[in-house]
Amino acid sequence: MKNGGECMARVKLYAPGYYKKFSCIADKCPHSCCIGWEIDIDPDTMDKYETLREKYGEKIRQSIDATDTPHFRLAENERCPHLDQHGLCRIISNLGEAYLCEICREHPRFYNDTIRGKEVGLGMACEEACRIILESDGYADMVVIGEADSDPPDIPFDAPAHRERIYGILAQSTLPYSERLARIQNEYNVHPNMLSDETWRDLLASLEYLDEAHKRMFARYSSDLSTPLQWECQLTRALAYFLYRHGSSARDPEEFSTALGLSLFCERLLASLIKTGCVQDKKDVYRLARIISEEIEYSEENTDAIRLEFSFMGEE
Repeated sequence: MKNGGECMARVKLYAPGYYKKFSCIADKCPHSCCIGWEIDIDPDTMDKYETLREKYGEKIRQSIDATDTPHFRLAENERCPHLDQHGLCRIISNLGEAYLCEICREHPRFYNDTIRGKEVGLGMACEEACRIILESDGYADMVVIGEADSDPPDIPFDAPAHRERIYGILAQSTLPYSERLARIQNEYNVHPNMLSDETWRDLLASLEYLDEAHKRMFARYSSDLSTPLQWECQLTRALAYFLYRHGSSARDPEEFSTALGLSLFCERLLASLIKTGCVQDKKDVYRLARIISEEIEYSEENTDAIRLEFSFMGEE
């Protein structure tokens, strides 16, 4: 129930075909999400922590910085204070998953409201999610995995229909990959190369970064459509993912266009890093995709800066 008596609707919850393959690999993860991220604590979980009587409850309370939005203070080497020496969560081992805050329970999942219902996906800031997304062909196979609460739908634009149209172009395997990309760009009049590579590199240099080394890495960007043949499948799946995440909830053609621009740009950035980096195997590609995701996708300021350039292009 919402304020004013408006009821939340129960809608179908959709996910890509690969979604159920995911489970956290915890201490086996090559890039722990419990290191380097300041974890905010949602109000419901904060209430739980404040009333905990179990022995570990006091350790949780002592680890919280309640200034502004409550969050866990990072410990040495920017590790979550509840991450043990084996890379496992002490909150889970002491109290169970029910006592994780919302971010930790949900990561790396994201949700979008669409004209057809609610959709859930896996974010590529998690390297295990990267592996699943970039190894799976099920990006176009949407399945119902349950129901979810959602605001009463008031979305006039069918973004999933346009997403599926683009997926259809990506599936035309008889065409060279560069030709499929060009066809998508021409059909929607969204062209990353409407700005020079130098202009895009200047923009990338102006973004905020978790790791300054990634700024230097992103200076390799090129909008050139050539692609190493052996990585075309991974780049196809990456583009499908970026569009699923950023375009599915678009409320009008203009918003979809800027989301497609962001998606095409991130795909070309990944292709640029593959072409100019030391890529030995798929694990290197997963790592590069994860870096792009955490540096760009997980920063609203960064995604807005890139979307803005595509909105300007649409006005020309």
